[in-house]
Amino acid sequence: MLTVTPEALELVLEIRSAEDDPETLALRIAVTGVAGAEFAYELGFEELDSLEGEHVRTQVGDLVVAVPVESVDRLQGAVLDLPRDPGQGGMVIRNPNRPDPMGSLPPGVADELSGTVAERVEQLLQSHINPSLAAHGGYASLVDVSDDGVVRVLMGGGCQGCSVSAVTLSEGIKRMILEAIPEVVDVVDATDHAAGESPYYS
Repeated sequence: MLTVTPEALELVLEIRSAEDDPETLALRIAVTGVAGAEFAYELGFEELDSLEGEHVRTQVGDLVVAVPVESVDRLQGAVLDLPRDPGQGGMVIRNPNRPDPMGSLPPGVADELSGTVAERVEQLLQSHINPSLAAHGGYASLVDVSDDGVVRVLMGGGCQGCSVSAVTLSEGIKRMILEAIPEVVDVVDATDHAAGESPYYS
């Protein structure tokens, strides 16, 4: 599930040795939310006998790593390691998994859409995509639909110039539109991310 490098293990055991009864402590690693395009984590020592809730426990050398069951899938293949930059302290989690920026479409959404391809894209943006983006202060609007099924969208508000806008488009907006409207073959970003008050791509 999760790999601990020898260097990270050595550091964890060194830190744990300063605690009272270190042998009774597990390193608990949990996914606590989302930070941009990555998961947010909580790492800490907890007594093995006092862990609340169901955990998957893994023995790594002299250390027990405990992961809450709800975090297991999101930590599959992750590596706990030291930063590559020797001057940077702490530890890092290199995780191949990414949070879903938009969630999933409820069943039957495609059947609720009607009209031309452009009209259905507009309906989908207003009913399902923009409510999700609004939580981050952003929105997406339809620019046009080409004759060969390419949709161009404009991202505004908090999405314009945002460092994770490409992820939001490719893994969120594009996925939803392609799933709900079979005539669409691609979704591209028509936003000028270098414009605005705080452009990311400037």
